[in-house]
Amino acid sequence: MSAELRPGEEPGRVLVVDDETALAKVVANYLTREGFTVRLAHDGPSAVRSVREFEPALIVLDLMLPGFDGMEVCRRIRTFSDAYILMLSARGEESDKVTGLAAGADDYVVKPFGPRELVARVKALLRRPRASSLLPKVLPTPPGLDIDVLARTVRVDDNLVDLTPTEFTLLSALASRPDAAWSRAEIIASVWGSSWFGDQHIVDVHVRGLRRKLGDDATDPRFIRTVRGVGYSLRSS
Repeated sequence: MSAELRPGEEPGRVLVVDDETALAKVVANYLTREGFTVRLAHDGPSAVRSVREFEPALIVLDLMLPGFDGMEVCRRIRTFSDAYILMLSARGEESDKVTGLAAGADDYVVKPFGPRELVARVKALLRRPRASSLLPKVLPTPPGLDIDVLARTVRVDDNLVDLTPTEFTLLSALASRPDAAWSRAEIIASVWGSSWFGDQHIVDVHVRGLRRKLGDDATDPRFIRTVRGVGYSLRSS
């Protein structure tokens, strides 16, 4: 399945980080053919430096790296960049996916993968619809939660909360229809786009991350309510 960019939309910059040099070059070649400007890095420290210098829109980040691993790279990048992060790993265990997404990754691909599939994932992330283009500046939210769409900031009880781009978009989508029950398929369409493909469980992982950062208890939710058999809802009060 392909994920085409919108007419007139620039592909943008992509940083590919993998210590398997041959694989990194293959991925870079496929992305370059699609019009992306690509830079390579092969270890943790050079990956962080490259993000600062290159300022990519998206980072393809391998989990196992010399220097320090992809999880640490992800954490460090998230202190100064909101670039989309597509994490790669030879390990497909659920715990690894949860840890990667919790560290700030936006999507997760298990090796081995087809280069065309990876390019499609990259395009799907970069063409993700931004909630801010259709939403008012400040969204209606329950007491204690404030979402500023233009500034892309979230505060809980006046304290700034550091969210990833995906977490912010997901929360904004829920806030656009407070109290409405969103199915996982609806959330994916709104946050990842209609061309996204993969396990719907990714929604649950990101909601868990959101709840943790918002200080929200799933058993007694202040903000995000689980709608059994359907999905999730953001409370209006």
